[in-house]
Amino acid sequence: MNKSVFVGELTWKEYEASIAGGERVLFLPVGALEQHGHHMCMAVDVLLPTAVSQRVAQRIDALVMPALHYGYKSQQKSGGGNHFPGTTSLDGATLTHSVQDIIRELARHGVRRLVLMNGHYENSMFIVEGIDLALRELRYAGINDFRVVVLSYWDFIKDQEVIAQLYPDGFLGWDIEHGGVFETSLMLALYPERVDMERVVDHPPASFPPYDVFPIIPERTPAAGTLSSAVGASREKGELILRVCVEGIASAVEEVFNPPS
Repeated sequence: MNKSVFVGELTWKEYEASIAGGERVLFLPVGALEQHGHHMCMAVDVLLPTAVSQRVAQRIDALVMPALHYGYKSQQKSGGGNHFPGTTSLDGATLTHSVQDIIRELARHGVRRLVLMNGHYENSMFIVEGIDLALRELRYAGINDFRVVVLSYWDFIKDQEVIAQLYPDGFLGWDIEHGGVFETSLMLALYPERVDMERVVDHPPASFPPYDVFPIIPERTPAAGTLSSAVGASREKGELILRVCVEGIASAVEEVFNPPS
């Protein structure tokens, strides 16, 4: 029997049997193709939510859908900006309707429990819009029992003791963590072959005014594309992040779909 948690590795009959009854939780990682500095590949925002989804799925007996590999346009103050070569983005409506279409198809299969695991900050509200449109469409079709959890894995790092271990010299905020210690440490724990710490550009954290200008002013983004230095990243920090995220997300999903009676 196929023990994989990845839907794309199952036959359709194995998948059909796995979701029969609508109790099985499915995870859909939603990422982006976006530059992450000189030291990491551009698939970070897909690789990380997929890996977290896999580990949570193994813990709670869930399944993982193939990830959405493209996301909404990189914004300067969270991802460096959409002007870098390689960053390949979708219009918001495209992402919204992709999420909507996938939910409708899953409902047709018989799925009733879904977790959208966001790996790219800019995706957030377009994911929510896709969920809202899909659930409205399902209600019109008489399907009222489809439930969706949407989350971003980094939101589960909130314990101040954990944050202090990750940033012993002081935490500067999530808004400038693009390509910095957090993502680089996770990649070192999960995909060390896709990180080259010798190519990390050590630069001061990005500083932006409290407003946006369009078209953006590219010079406001550090030239490396990262918004803070990854010099302090390590595999050990990545393993800590992974453990806290997996435990927290597994508990949250169980709480939503299997609340104590």
